[in-house]
Amino acid sequence: MKKFTYLILIILLLTIFCLIVFKKDYGYDKEINFDYAPLDVVNSYIPKPKNVTINGIDYLQTQLPVGKFGGTFTSGSIGDPKTFNPYNANDATSAELSEIMYDGLVQTNPTNGEVIPKLAKSFEILDDNKTYIIYLRHGIKWSDGREITSDDVYFTYNTIIFGGFGDGSTRDVMTIDNKLPKVEKIDKYTVKFITSKPFAPFLRTLSASIMPKHIFEPVTNKGKAYFLTYQGVDVKPDNLVISGAFKLSEYVPSQRVVYKRNPNYYLINKNNEKLPYIDKWVSIITGDTNNQTLKFEAGAIDVLSVNGALVNRYRELEKHGDFKLYNLGASTNTTFVVFNLNNRKNKDGKYYVNPIKQSWFQDRNFRTALDWVIDRDDLILNIFSGLASPLYSAEPLNSLFLNEKVAKGHGVNLDYANELLKKSGFYKKDGILYDKKGNKVEFELLTNAGNTQREATGVSIKQDFEKLGIKVNFKAVEFNSLINRIVNSADYDCVIIALTSNINEPNSGYNVWNPNGALHLFNKRTQNDLKSSDKILDFEQEIIDIFNKGALELDFNKRKNIYDKYQEIVARENPMLFLYAPLNIYAIRSNVKNVYPTKIGGLFHSMAEIYKN
Repeated sequence: MKKFTYLILIILLLTIFCLIVFKKDYGYDKEINFDYAPLDVVNSYIPKPKNVTINGIDYLQTQLPVGKFGGTFTSGSIGDPKTFNPYNANDATSAELSEIMYDGLVQTNPTNGEVIPKLAKSFEILDDNKTYIIYLRHGIKWSDGREITSDDVYFTYNTIIFGGFGDGSTRDVMTIDNKLPKVEKIDKYTVKFITSKPFAPFLRTLSASIMPKHIFEPVTNKGKAYFLTYQGVDVKPDNLVISGAFKLSEYVPSQRVVYKRNPNYYLINKNNEKLPYIDKWVSIITGDTNNQTLKFEAGAIDVLSVNGALVNRYRELEKHGDFKLYNLGASTNTTFVVFNLNNRKNKDGKYYVNPIKQSWFQDRNFRTALDWVIDRDDLILNIFSGLASPLYSAEPLNSLFLNEKVAKGHGVNLDYANELLKKSGFYKKDGILYDKKGNKVEFELLTNAGNTQREATGVSIKQDFEKLGIKVNFKAVEFNSLINRIVNSADYDCVIIALTSNINEPNSGYNVWNPNGALHLFNKRTQNDLKSSDKILDFEQEIIDIFNKGALELDFNKRKNIYDKYQEIVARENPMLFLYAPLNIYAIRSNVKNVYPTKIGGLFHSMAEIYKN
């Protein structure tokens, strides 16, 4: 009997030990169910493509296994696109569904993050570290049969990007000390870029979509207002001229977007056959993530981003199913709550945000108090079943430039949050929070409808904020409407949203932190802002000074130290409260081949190279 008792005691001690170890590794203060075995993180090696010249045409040749031609690949998206013009795309759906049709000069090697050629055959950086020579492929064509030349490159950069047409994100990240690079056409296949100073991120910025001059020049000649409407969702697919692997074939609102293969695409396989393999790519518009899951299980779509809560179930289904699960590690997205700090007036002379609310959002103690009351562990446990990590940093957890000290974050401390509020004159009466002027603290929290993870996050954060006596009116609104309110009209109190980060290059987020940046969400300057009230906050200036300095530093270790400081400032000021980094787990049909996932390139580094058996 004693032996049995000792055995039970040993088992209990081992169980407690395992829980402590797991809690330490994952940074949790709560017990979490670890019944599942974590999926191994996949990070495939992908051979670098080669340049191959055939009959005077410079093709790009994939080194992946030769596949089978034909068939349809089907994916899902939650919402509809707003445009098929990549330079008017302000949301992830529009960007993905428009950029698939247009290639850039360079791309990122999905294995190691190296910048490698795409439309360019090669490139050269001169000894001054300011001059970049881009050599284009000879003989490759637009979908209408016209050759792609340096005229298209010069027009795209000099007119569309530097001229300020459409989305200004690319222009933002290429700006150095308020100066844009110079671009020169050397000959039909050669372009030269010259930066004002050595600029570490510059080569990577040349991944921007190149547009056909003969199609877009007449559009830009009609002005920026016309450009913003051009190639919208009502475009006739036959009128599109593209360079990418797939061309729009059909768009049915709220139902599907259909693409067909581009027969003029310049990527070939090892048998020198033109890709893509797939005849059609269909993106079914599902409306929400639950419906997307049902579509996958019904066999209607070929790929699914699996919610952490479903992983155990899908691991069982995988044993006898027609799909395989892949874990790509922590998400490169940063999900956050962003406050509207805009204290300017619109064209009608009215404040974007109620001045009473504005006084709260402008208060660092107020923002920090809310940060300390968010229960990130609870979010991770309930929404992702533990398959995520808390996020406190503006850089994603797998960023090469992550500030480890900032990333450690902090736990929940309601007492400390209340102390911060008291310092700024807030007080409670009957459990309700009031500001120092006696105004009841109440505001609206928004997120996009259809994303069940964000909707659940909103419900949880509403409850967390209410612990401070704050009344939160949480609403999930249609995605395009939400983006319009954030980006165009600055008409919101605070929002739960996410941005995609580049783990290789922090300067890709320049447009998020630059006060005039297209994605500077927390203090957005719209086109109608009154210049007289266009104020820059002190910490905004601190951050942008750091980004300007970091971009000009060529030594990695020195750059790392510089970008550490911006993360410290963001963590101190809390204009955005970062929440979590879920694991990127995907289910993909077993008959989809040439799937070599990487942390950098994602599940598909090139849609043109996949095929179906």
